[in-house]
Amino acid sequence: MMPTLTTNQNITMPALIYGTAWKKERTADLVEMAILSGFRGIDTACQPKHYEEPLVGEALVRLAAGGIGREELFLQTKFTPLSGQDPKQIPYDPNAALEVQVEQSFKTSQRNLKTDYVDSLVLHSPLFPYANLSTVWSAMEKIYLSGGTRQLGISNCYDVELLKRLYRDAEVKPSVVQNRFYDQSGYDIELRAWCDEVGILYQSFWSLTANPHILASREFFALTQEYNKTEAQILYRYLNHIGIVPLIGSTSQKHITEDLDIFSFELKADEITAISSLLFDPQILHDSDVR
Repeated sequence: MMPTLTTNQNITMPALIYGTAWKKERTADLVEMAILSGFRGIDTACQPKHYEEPLVGEALVRLAAGGIGREELFLQTKFTPLSGQDPKQIPYDPNAALEVQVEQSFKTSQRNLKTDYVDSLVLHSPLFPYANLSTVWSAMEKIYLSGGTRQLGISNCYDVELLKRLYRDAEVKPSVVQNRFYDQSGYDIELRAWCDEVGILYQSFWSLTANPHILASREFFALTQEYNKTEAQILYRYLNHIGIVPLIGSTSQKHITEDLDIFSFELKADEITAISSLLFDPQILHDSDVR
């Protein structure tokens, strides 16, 4: 069984989520493969530029026909502001008011996914000025209050003060933050600490591709030998140990099986500390031999 966490809206969220960005025409087949293998969370977006959301819906229909119902899955989609859309494939009226764009985008997601509700609706990126962010969040709150989503979240938000302001002003507090887990943001140390304080769960994306220097380190190689696991498995297990939910976009059965196998072992406390030091103290990494 996939381990789960509970969000501040009392929603059960899987400890790993299958990410569907850039899967193109393979989206339905890959989502079906991931779920049949043991994943129970799916992340998508109403953003034709990078996601084939209708094919996620096709996979959900196939899965339901095979006995895995919608209620067994954690389904997350996003409202993507105009700045993140392909001008030739905008899934809502770009000239409409912001609140209407949110409403239209969500209705498109409902059609694409063939569902009345999602478990998590995420704002794909903050809007500026803050008044625009507030307007969009209020529109998302209406969807929540009408039963269209069970919780709200925000992605690509690396400014802890902005997140605190949104949290303070929001009627429906964010339940998740989904960010790229990488050195340029300092791995969101301060932001993640504050999220822990208020019960916001942190989802990471591009966890592997953004950290090749970590995966190639001497310390990681030693852990792969000790546990007979891959570098990816060690990193994903570490992220789970520190309360992070990774988005995983593997496209082969082998890697999907390996992803799900991370729950077969536990890192020791001193190993978790060592990986944290490797990530959060660049000098340690620079002084480390790499293979």
